[in-house]
Amino acid sequence: MKQLKKTFMILSVAASLTLSTFQEAAEAQSTQKSPPPMKLNDPLPANLFVELAKMINPAVVNISTLAVPKMSRGGGYYRDPMLEMLEQFYGVPLPRQQFPRQGEGKPRPYGLGTGFIIREDGLIVTNNHVIQGADGIQVQLTEKADKMYDATVIGFDERSDIALIKITPDGKLPVAILGTSKDLEVGEWVAAFGNPFGHGHSMTKGILSSKGREIGEINKIPLLQTDASINPGNSGGPLVNTKGQVIGVNSAIDARAQGIGFAIPIDEVKAIIPELEKSGRIEKGYIGVSLGDLEPNIDPSYLGLSEPEGAVITGLEKNGPAARGGIKTYDIVVEFNGKKIKSSNDLIDTVADTKRGTTAQVKVIRDRKPVALKVTVVERPDFRTQAKLTEKKSYSGQRAPFDLGFSVSDLTPDLTTQFQLSPETKYPMIIEIERGSLAAMAGLRVGDLIIDVNKKEVTKALDVLKNLKKGKNTLRLARGNMLLIVTL
Repeated sequence: MKQLKKTFMILSVAASLTLSTFQEAAEAQSTQKSPPPMKLNDPLPANLFVELAKMINPAVVNISTLAVPKMSRGGGYYRDPMLEMLEQFYGVPLPRQQFPRQGEGKPRPYGLGTGFIIREDGLIVTNNHVIQGADGIQVQLTEKADKMYDATVIGFDERSDIALIKITPDGKLPVAILGTSKDLEVGEWVAAFGNPFGHGHSMTKGILSSKGREIGEINKIPLLQTDASINPGNSGGPLVNTKGQVIGVNSAIDARAQGIGFAIPIDEVKAIIPELEKSGRIEKGYIGVSLGDLEPNIDPSYLGLSEPEGAVITGLEKNGPAARGGIKTYDIVVEFNGKKIKSSNDLIDTVADTKRGTTAQVKVIRDRKPVALKVTVVERPDFRTQAKLTEKKSYSGQRAPFDLGFSVSDLTPDLTTQFQLSPETKYPMIIEIERGSLAAMAGLRVGDLIIDVNKKEVTKALDVLKNLKKGKNTLRLARGNMLLIVTL
């Protein structure tokens, strides 16, 4: 009996403990389901965005860029600078609006964008890619205004994608108030203003989706991300907070998705405006090279790399810092001044941020072998000249053997001019591809420079012919700013 009583007591205690445990777990689970209290402000006024539109739209301007056509036949297209940037970034072909054929030498509209006035005398902030390469810039203060003001470029910076332009107005102009971007929080309401697809002053709303988005292909500055609709033509427009302060400059969209737009933080813009206005540019380090990237699917082992990373030297300034330091065309820079280089943008930003007068240690891969060099960084000169394309011509060359289906020529002054190559470029060029040939199916293009054939460097068309063989051939090519490997 005593033993039975003792057993009963043990079971009772165990049951009590079990019940207590379940109750505690249930209470904990119940607590976890309750969200923490939020610090909420007053609800948004119903007319908030109405008032924002009244405040900001008068300071927003429509920007039209003009170009003198350099084609000899056929029509042309309106060029939206954001579309061009996206095509390069994402490889997505996007439509352009065709304009009728006109007489040559007359400026035609070729791009649309947005800007906003930051000073009563007509100083305007926009994106560099909006005005880059334009032969003329015109500003419309309102979408119904008949008057177009001619604008001059005060300063621009490619890597931050910011430009200052100025018009001479008839009187004082309304201005946008610049806020700050350092205290922004994800989830804040924002509004984007611009000139989407040429529809004039438009406004969209959304939230700040993220901060510090690092997209080197677009900008060296970490960007703000928003789901406020940003469309082609919005480039250069203001992104504002609920106080009507500009917190960013609309810059780009992710063409692969909806509701992903990017803006340059206004604190970064405010930091460079004085220097742009004073000097017309941002002082940067310079070594005198043209750069390209490796083709993404390239076999790195063919180049002597473990990863397909680095910046390809596609051209050299004659007697420039890089040339004096021993860098050669088609070297692959993998390290500069102690920093690993993954792409051409990496090298651009690293050199630009390097103090002038610094002698930098540079590591390159040349002919599949590492080479250590020293290059002295100088101040970047002011390049404002525009390359001019000449009319296409026909060229004669030598046909490749073994029915490969392409012709190659030594580089001539005419080819150098036509394809806008550096004067120091010495490699032979593909000048003809036969339709349906092995070369066409492998993706060779007219204008490709042949650097080596079957791992043997070539400098003349005869070298190409001599090193080709029956069967499999591997060619290392330069195409614009891209280095790639093609197997025939």
